[in-house]
Order: sequence, then structure tokens, then C-alpha cells
Amino acid sequence: MSKPIAAYGEQIYAGVLGKIIGVYLGRPVEGWSYPALRERFGELSYYVSGQLGEPLVVADDDVSGTFAFARAIADHGHPARLLASQVGDTWLNYIIENRTILWWGGLGRSTEHTAYLRLRAGIPAPASGSFAANGPTLPEQVGAQIFSDAIAMSYPGDPQRAAAAVRAAASVSHDGVAVEAAAFLAAMRALAFDRTDLIELVDRCRHEIHDRRLNAAVDRVVDLCAKTSDWREVREVIDDELGYARFDGPCHVIPNHAMTLAALLLGGDDFQRAVMIAASAGFDTDSNAGVVGCLNGIRLGLDALGAQVDFRAEVADRLLVVTSDGGSCVSDAVLETRKIVCAARALRGEPMPPAPPRFGFEQRGSVQGFVPCPLTPSPYPAVRVANHKGLQLICTGVGPGVPAAVSTPVFLDTAETADNFSTVASPTLYPGQRVTVAARGSGGELRLYAVHRDQAGKARHVVSPALRLAAEEAELSWTVPDTGNAPLLRLGLLIEAATRFDGTVTISSIDWAGAPEHFRVGGVLSTSIWDTHPEPLRAWVSSAANFEADSARTFSMSHQGVALATTGARDWADYTVAGTLRFSLHRRAGLVARSIGHRRYYAAEFRDGSMLSLIKQYDARTDTLDTVAFPYRHDHPYRIGLTVAGGRLAVAVDGETVIETTDHEPLPGGAAGFLIDEGTVYADDFEITGMPR
Repeated sequence: MSKPIAAYGEQIYAGVLGKIIGVYLGRPVEGWSYPALRERFGELSYYVSGQLGEPLVVADDDVSGTFAFARAIADHGHPARLLASQVGDTWLNYIIENRTILWWGGLGRSTEHTAYLRLRAGIPAPASGSFAANGPTLPEQVGAQIFSDAIAMSYPGDPQRAAAAVRAAASVSHDGVAVEAAAFLAAMRALAFDRTDLIELVDRCRHEIHDRRLNAAVDRVVDLCAKTSDWREVREVIDDELGYARFDGPCHVIPNHAMTLAALLLGGDDFQRAVMIAASAGFDTDSNAGVVGCLNGIRLGLDALGAQVDFRAEVADRLLVVTSDGGSCVSDAVLETRKIVCAARALRGEPMPPAPPRFGFEQRGSVQGFVPCPLTPSPYPAVRVANHKGLQLICTGVGPGVPAAVSTPVFLDTAETADNFSTVASPTLYPGQRVTVAARGSGGELRLYAVHRDQAGKARHVVSPALRLAAEEAELSWTVPDTGNAPLLRLGLLIEAATRFDGTVTISSIDWAGAPEHFRVGGVLSTSIWDTHPEPLRAWVSSAANFEADSARTFSMSHQGVALATTGARDWADYTVAGTLRFSLHRRAGLVARSIGHRRYYAAEFRDGSMLSLIKQYDARTDTLDTVAFPYRHDHPYRIGLTVAGGRLAVAVDGETVIETTDHEPLPGGAAGFLIDEGTVYADDFEITGMPR
């Protein structure tokens, strides 16, 4: 523990990349039988999603759960001891029932679904995942060890604290041997920052295991792998002696733990071979390969990920973290690394450096999703992407009518989604936000652009003025113009030249922050009674049973219980959210601001036809900041505005300020939208007006 956290930054990045590479390798064959997998692919030495007609980067519980549940550390103030109850609150804040992160297989069938239902019913963690609550079988399934990578990486070089934190997180949904397996792997990950020998890692972390079955399984795998290098032979013995048939439940931890350990030992210092074995052996293919990839990324370092084949180029750092915090869904390995590094610094008591730009490309080889733009056709490939002291756009044959275009996703294109897990998200970039890029080059001109789709589904571009490139770095700033109701899909960089240009353009940073200067969605979105989910509604994350376009109103939202529908991002700090609302049958309804997840937010809520309150929701606690008598009518339009500016909060109705108050411990920022409790609320429009930073 003598190293500062900064010394571990690249290993954390390699661990994040290793995790997603392993998941993407094994995900397309998850659930396949071993014989079918072997017959079709033999060994999975590289990604096969394209052969199956699927996108590479899609929603996956192993990725979403890993990076969402680790937010418990930051969201609870970086506690010296992470509590299961804090991770349980994190589950309730970020999970949308039947939609995000988990396999929603049913009470008594899915371990995590069952635990979530316990939490929702008021049974706190760790009781939510216990044998006492859920019987002897469900708590022993595999999930605990596959969601724990990011938490373990928050304690680099400190296996004891890593294991303790992962035990707390694992006990939200699991018990017994599953928790011990997760703690054992967590300790190995933390120790792998300083030690590379696998047998040493196993031996020094074995004290985390007390279950005789798991100890026996580890002994058996270590012994097998010392005697043969044939992974199929080892796999056959594991299946015979430790396979699913030996244990109850749909996906028991011991077979998967055994195969994970075997892949590590047989793969040795060959990253590709280790993840290949984990993905090719059947069992829980994406989960096991993700665990192997993460630990070996940490242990072997960044260069190991491409020592045999280039696993990084096709991934381009991209990942999705699908939660109720929609603006954080479209992410990348650099952004998630930053979060883990910040958590690790805070847990160590180290000072925080200044916040980096959104795209800083600071990790070696990182591109943060930028690739030749799939939505900007060019007569021939004119650019490739690399990293050297920034994002490099290496141009060949750029000239009149042949620009070079690279872009990164800021939202989900329907062409890049799959139906294996529900995918909900909000854009990271909106019209009315100001984007700044710092660039230098040996010639040509640079423009920023954003892409959206029109009603016919055709890609449309809005483009900035040009910046003439020179050897000395210069900045270009551009406010994204109004694109109507269509969400933005990609942010791009366009290189143009009046005469042939062969050269390199280097981008040192791209940034935007804060709420849009002005952004509005309005006008009836529905074109028929069957068109209740048009394209603009994809930009919203809803926990309501029904959030739809309406034939007479832009939005309609119905739910039994409390639900939110939000759009926006965490860095939306100071703004006014406004809309024309009409209240149908309801207990409470209104506007929401600074929502991070769906249990932390401010709301201007109208109640029972007679009251208006400004409330602050923080996990299970509801604080009423102010309330006034306010008789209002059903089905009558009210123009409502909720303003958040630092700790100053205000609610206006039909242009008149009704509530003004101060919160001395304000929520920092977040998305905006609507709230409903027991009924329906309609909105004619939704409008954001940002305040100067």
C-alpha cells in the first residue's frame, strides 16, 4: 500500500478493459450448451457477435451491475467501511424493476430478482440476500462474484479492505459460499496490483474461504492445472466432479468459480488464452470471461490485452451502464476508470486533482468511443484513429468532397441495440449545450458536428463553423443548435481540406458541462393510437408502468406507486425545468430536478388537489422543504417551473413564484423530468433553461 493511487491508474484502466473484453467475448454464446458452442466455434479466440448478426457493445448485466453497484462507495461519502445496507440503497436507487441490470427471472428463481423484491418490501441488506429470507439454494448462485470487480479495484493493493467491501456488496443478494467466492476473487484482484504470480495470489487469499466445498474445489482445480495444459481435459473433470449437476439452482457459484480459476491457471500470462478458455468452456461464459479478463488486466497490464490479438480496437473503450441514471448509460472505459480512481483516492484520503474534460484521452491508447463515423459516409476511408498525447486522426487523401469524419456515441442508435437486456438511456449531449474542442494539426480545417435522425429515420447532421488547424493548439467552441424533438446520437469531428491533405490532427480535449442554455421537447409526438413510443421518448428513462406519447398531449405518465421519468445528466446543476402539466387521477404529481437515480431528487409535487410542496428525496428519506395550500383542478393546464440554483430552490405556477426556499445541503446536480404517485399526469411540453456557469 505504499504506492499512491495515481501509480495504479493504468492497471485500473486495464482491469476495466479486461472486464468488458471478457464479457463481449462470452456474451454472444451465453446459455449455449458446451457441445453446441464447441461445434459452431471451437475456441472463441476473438469476438463472434458479428457472425451471429449482433452488435458487439450492448447492454449486459455483468457490465451494468459491476459499474453501477460500485457507485455505492461515492454515493455514500466513501465510508471507511462499506455497509451492505448502503449497497442495498444503491440497488433501489439505480435499478428499475423488470427493466435494468438484473435477470428478472422471478421470485424464487432469480437470485438478484428475489433479493430486489426483498429490498423493495423493506427487508434491508444483508437480510435481503440471506438464507433465512430466500432458502438454501438461491443465495449460492454465481452473481456475487461477477458484480464485484469495480468495488475490488477501488482498494488497489489492499486485499483485506477489498474483500470486506465485496462481502458487504455480495450479501445484498447472496449468502454463504457465494459471498466467500466473491471475497476471495476480490482479494486476488486487489493483490494483483502488486503481485503477478497466480499461485501466490491464490495462496495468499485462501483465508477468505471457509466453505469446505469451495476449498476442495480450489484444491482440485490447482492440482488438475499443475498436471495438464489441456483445458478441455480440465473442463471435462470440472463438469463431472463440480458441474451444475452436482448442485441445486440455475447457475451455482462453485462450477463457475472452478472454471474461472482453471482459465486463469491454464491461461497463465497469455491474456487471450485465458479469456478464450473461460468463454469457450460453457457454464456462465460472459461472467467467467469478464472475471478472468479483469483480474488479468490488472495483473498483466495494458499491453497484455493486445499481446496476441488486438482486443481493444473493435471495442474502442465503449460500454453501457444501464440504470435509472440515464445520462450515465453511454460510457467508456476511461470514464469508468476515473470513477474508480476517484473512489480509491478518497478511500485513501488522497487529494483530488482538478476534474478532467469529458474526453481527455489520458489513458494510453484510449479513444473513448471515437471511430470513423458510421453515419457520415465518405467515398473511401480517409482516416484512422490512434492515441499519442491525445486523440490522433491520421488522415490520408482528405480533399475536396472527401472529408475525414470520426465520431463517438452520445446516445443509443437503434441499429446498435439488442434484446438480451432492456436498454434505457438518456443522451449525454443535448441541443443548447456548448462543446469546446482543443486541437492542432498540420493542415486542413476542423468542424464539430452532431448527428440525429429525422422522422423518416435518415441521419441528419448539424455542423459548426470551421477552425483552421495549425501547429499551435487552438480551441473551437460551438453551441449545438436546436434539432427539434429528435435526440442527438453522435458527436463528431470533421476534417476538410481545399487541396489534398495527408497528415495528423491531434485532439487534446473535448468538453461540455452543465444544463443546456435552452432545450425543449414539445408538440404532440404520437401520430396514431398505435404510435405510443416514438423516437423522442427513447431519450427518457422511466420507472413508470406507462410513459407514452399521447394523442392530445406530448407526454402521459401512469403508475401505481411512485415513479419518475427523467432525461438529462449528472452535471446539470443550475437550471429551470418547466412544463405545462395536467393532473388526472393521482395522489401526487409534478416536476423533478437534479435526479441522480430515481430515489435522489428534488420535486415540486402537487398533492390531493389542495397542496403544493417542494420535497427532497434521498434514498428512503423524504424531506419537505416547504409546502403551501394550493387548490388546483383536475385536467386544467398549469405552467409549472422548478428552479435549482446552488442551494436556492423555487417553484412557480403560471408565472408566479409560489415557493422559495434554501437547502443548506443541496443535491449537486442531475436529470429533470416528471413524477407520478398513484395515477396519471399529462404534460404538453418539457423545457430546460440553463443558468450561466
